Amino acid sequence: MALSLRNMTQAECVSLIEQSRYGHLACCSNDQPYIVPVYFSYDKGILYSFSMPGQKVDWMRANNKVCLQIDHVSNVGWQSVIVMGKYEEFPDTDLLHSERLHAWSLLQRHSDWWEMGSLKPEPQAARSHSPHVFYGILIREMAGRAALSSDGTAKTV
Repeated sequence: MALSLRNMTQAECVSLIEQSRYGHLACCSNDQPYIVPVYFSYDKGILYSFSMPGQKVDWMRANNKVCLQIDHVSNVGWQSVIVMGKYEEFPDTDLLHSERLHAWSLLQRHSDWWEMGSLKPEPQAARSHSPHVFYGILIREMAGRAALSSDGTAKTV
C-alpha cells in the first residue's frame, strides 16, 4: 500500500492551521536549535500563544525568527505544515494591551490552553503586570505536504 505525496495549497495549509491548536515551535540561539510543544490560536495571519518566562522566550527575544510545525496524522495518511515567521511579544503595556487581550480571548476558547505555559493566568488589574508572556508569530511564509494512501485503505502511519 503506497502513499501518494503532494504539496499542499496555501488554502489547505491555512485550513490545517485553523483546525489545529498544537504544534512544535523552533527557535535558535548561537546556531543551536530548540524545539518545544506549544498550544496556539490562529487569526488573520498571526499565530497567538503564551508562555512563562524561560529559555524559549529568552531565545525568541534574542532572535525573532521562528518556525512552527503543525501536523495531522490519521490511519490513511498525514498532513504537515511548516510556518516561518517573526516572534512579536505583547507586553502588558498601554500600547499592546488590546493585542494581549485579543491573544488571551482566542487562547482561552479551549479549557486546557494554558497547560503548556505551566500556570493559568489570572485576570490582572488594568495596571498590574503579569509574568505571563503573550506573543504572536507573524506568518511570513508557509508550506505543507500531504501523504494519502493511494488505494484509500486504512494504513498505520
